[in-house]
Amino acid sequence: MKREALTKKLLVLGVDGMDPKITRKFLSEGIMPNLQKFIEKGSARKDLSHLGALPTITPACWTTLATGAYPGTHGITCFWRQSPQSLDAVVYNMDSRNCEAEQLWNVTAAAGIKTLVWHWPGSAWPPTSDSPNLSVVDGTQPGSVNMGVAQLDWEKVIAADEEITELQYAPKVERPAGVGCMISDLDAITEEEEPATDMLEIWYGEAAMKGAEIREYIMGPENMEMVIESIPHYDLVNSPLKDAEGWAAAPADAKEFTILTSDGIVRRPALILKNAEGIYDHIAIYKNKKAEKPIVVLEVGKMVSGIVDDINKEGELKPACRSMKLLELSPDGKKLKMWISNALDTAQDKLFHPKELLKDVVEHVGPVPPVSLVGGEDAYLVENVYEPAWDAYCQWQAKALNHLINNREYQVIFTHLHNIDCAGHMFWHLAKNLERWSYTDPKVNQDFIRKFYIQTDKYLGEFLHLLDEGWTIMILADHGLLVGEEFPPQIGEYGGMNVQVMEELGYTVMKKDKNGKTLKEVDWEKTTAVQTRSNYIYINLKGRDAHGIVDPADKYELERKIMSDLYSYRYKGQRVIGLAMRNKDAVVLGTNGPQCGDIFFTVDEGFSRLHGDGLSTVEGAFDTSVSPIFLAAGTGIKENFTTARTIRQVDIAPTIATLVGVRMPAHCEGAPIYQILTEEF
Repeated sequence: MKREALTKKLLVLGVDGMDPKITRKFLSEGIMPNLQKFIEKGSARKDLSHLGALPTITPACWTTLATGAYPGTHGITCFWRQSPQSLDAVVYNMDSRNCEAEQLWNVTAAAGIKTLVWHWPGSAWPPTSDSPNLSVVDGTQPGSVNMGVAQLDWEKVIAADEEITELQYAPKVERPAGVGCMISDLDAITEEEEPATDMLEIWYGEAAMKGAEIREYIMGPENMEMVIESIPHYDLVNSPLKDAEGWAAAPADAKEFTILTSDGIVRRPALILKNAEGIYDHIAIYKNKKAEKPIVVLEVGKMVSGIVDDINKEGELKPACRSMKLLELSPDGKKLKMWISNALDTAQDKLFHPKELLKDVVEHVGPVPPVSLVGGEDAYLVENVYEPAWDAYCQWQAKALNHLINNREYQVIFTHLHNIDCAGHMFWHLAKNLERWSYTDPKVNQDFIRKFYIQTDKYLGEFLHLLDEGWTIMILADHGLLVGEEFPPQIGEYGGMNVQVMEELGYTVMKKDKNGKTLKEVDWEKTTAVQTRSNYIYINLKGRDAHGIVDPADKYELERKIMSDLYSYRYKGQRVIGLAMRNKDAVVLGTNGPQCGDIFFTVDEGFSRLHGDGLSTVEGAFDTSVSPIFLAAGTGIKENFTTARTIRQVDIAPTIATLVGVRMPAHCEGAPIYQILTEEF
């Protein structure tokens, strides 16, 4: 049945982690004026929320938004996919070929509607339709466009000082909060300490994307994601600072220092220069001392993006885009501190379909700017590097999308932005004065949350003009992000196999060395069940699992005992588990089926991390919640309208299908939000 369209142009503005509860708080403070205009021109619930799918994990929820199907149906049931060979291992999951439900963009493309899917994580890449009407950009990871495949060099902090006598380089240095950037003895660090874990390589590296098993045993608090990501880590360069010598054209009073790039093997000389008043206030970075023009000129406190320089990657020079910022420079030119971002290959088009899209965007908007991954506990870096770098990326993405809208005649566009979620994983948990982070200032981090919502409002404002041009716009999220009330026990972490609680309850047994020290190795002869990925427990079952010891006839009673023990488990005298149910019963939540565990559980409110381990209705400190935002405005949508309907995540895709006049996706389980449409249904 062909349905008459209510709109000819529709744009989905997805913002990962955007929480309607804290959004309403910031709206009342008047700091999100653009979003307020969307609300006044459109329709939403009074609380701006919709009911997110479970688990509240990025790929699972974005796939639900794309298909109108629950995770148990579409099969993307967590950030990772359970390894079919090993209960203690996971494999890469953000692959459209793992999605067992039809994506809406395939429907629109088949209907002759020119469609763009922009960095939609979980079920977009590789494209699953050969229609010439479908364009797809990335989607292999949630961070930013090309983040997983184009990175050539890591972020760096450079300290230059007259007291430094030798150029020194230290990779992936971990810097606890409050510790300065200059280190007097880098040799000791590089000899005694291992480099910080490169989470990008583990999570999004080529090995992961090719399906290699990843084993991550979460043994203690130091293994938990919110702890790992709190500690800033970056390459560190200590450079001598001296009078300029040997330059083709340097002022007599200029000073020089050296920047190391390309994992420390490429040198870039830099001049420290005076302004008209005779004060040192800017620097110029060159390829070499004979170059007539600098690569870039930096003034104190001003971030510059879109800087292209060659990076030496395994002996091959590749042009790469960076951002840089001169953080500090003494007026007498005797010391400075600066930051340079990671470097992204400007020509890496493997995740652009068609590939010409990258060339088009680079030519008319600029190369993809890298975002920052430093910050966390270090408020100085969050304020001066992390937030400004994301701001630059948001501006670039808005310009890129507007360029494609104006020049490529797309009619339906699905987009994703990850700034709020990425920041949330870095420091949201620091916005409450938890004992573990008592040395951080919760009010400072609360203000950072405000800044990221202001940043997002600015981004959304770049698309307001489309409402006057006949577009329909939806603003939505996969989930929200909460500020935790407690430092949680180790269960429900999505990054691997969680040991603590299951070991305490006697279901998971780890091997020990001759001295009784616990090893990162499962004793499968004694282990009856393990907890892996965010919300799943697997029975170590004979005939199914490689090391199975539980007789299938005993599985039902073992599940009963595990659920009973989970409900009885206490942390500081309080119950930790909210819900626990067998796979067959989890159909009521949409978390059943072969890609889900034998038991699905949620952590109770008060013990959730940021998101992913509890229900989508969970709330936290500082007026935060895990609920995702939803509102719609423009052609086909009632203006300034409030609905009392409970909107479920599975309802979004059929609503879009109704608006643009195409059939429902084949596996859709939701229904159109007909109450907000201008025409009766």
